[in-house]
Amino acid sequence: MGDLRLPELDPTSDRPVFKQIADHLREAIDSRELSPGEKLPSESQLIGHYDVARMTVRHALQILQSEGLTVAEHGKGVFVRSRPPVRRLASDRFARHHREEGKAAFIAEAEGAGVKPSVDSIQITEDKPSPDVAAKLGVTGEELVVVRARRYLLNGHPVETATSYIPASIARGSQIMEPNTGPGGIYARLEELGHRLDHFSEEIRARMPLRDEARALKLAPGVPVFHLVRTAYDQAERAVEVCDTVMSSDAYVLSYELPAR
Repeated sequence: MGDLRLPELDPTSDRPVFKQIADHLREAIDSRELSPGEKLPSESQLIGHYDVARMTVRHALQILQSEGLTVAEHGKGVFVRSRPPVRRLASDRFARHHREEGKAAFIAEAEGAGVKPSVDSIQITEDKPSPDVAAKLGVTGEELVVVRARRYLLNGHPVETATSYIPASIARGSQIMEPNTGPGGIYARLEELGHRLDHFSEEIRARMPLRDEARALKLAPGVPVFHLVRTAYDQAERAVEVCDTVMSSDAYVLSYELPAR
């Protein structure tokens, strides 16, 4: 098994053998003895090392996959998941200087992590808002909103879906209606339209993904998502956008600085 040194099984333990094997492999991943992207020992190698049945090894590997630590590639083997986490700096990600440099928040964060950002699956429609979105925007349920749905990728792998809702009275006829919103993204266009942004509010919770979300983000079993709903306010205290975002939890670290006053 190369340089990897796995412990022996403890015959006196009441912990099932397959869980002991999973523990050993997990410790190797946590300690970076098995690095992100590295292949785990094969089933045959693990069988030989532990002198156990194939199904015992498979049960151990299934535990790691259900925890989101590994991914199986058909015909190639099992690998440590390798997605570099993007650190979302709550105090900086929507700073005006990023927009003035022509960078939307996602692009600025990806560049900071040294990964390549891209966007696909862009859909733009007009529709009536849900009661929750209407309440956040302060509009009636009969007023139309522009709906921008898209998927974000890092190094070609999907990590986030986002759907923005902007009052049609603001967005209609602007570049917000185009697939490419231009330098600085939606928020730069809102400010050009006279809605200078003042602050944002975010609600975040962690949960297991819905089936369509797991498929869109190509999530392994056991990987939860962050569900984030953000509302953007202009300097007149008008809500100008609600963004409903689902993020792969193993691709992001949420970082906050909070005043102690």
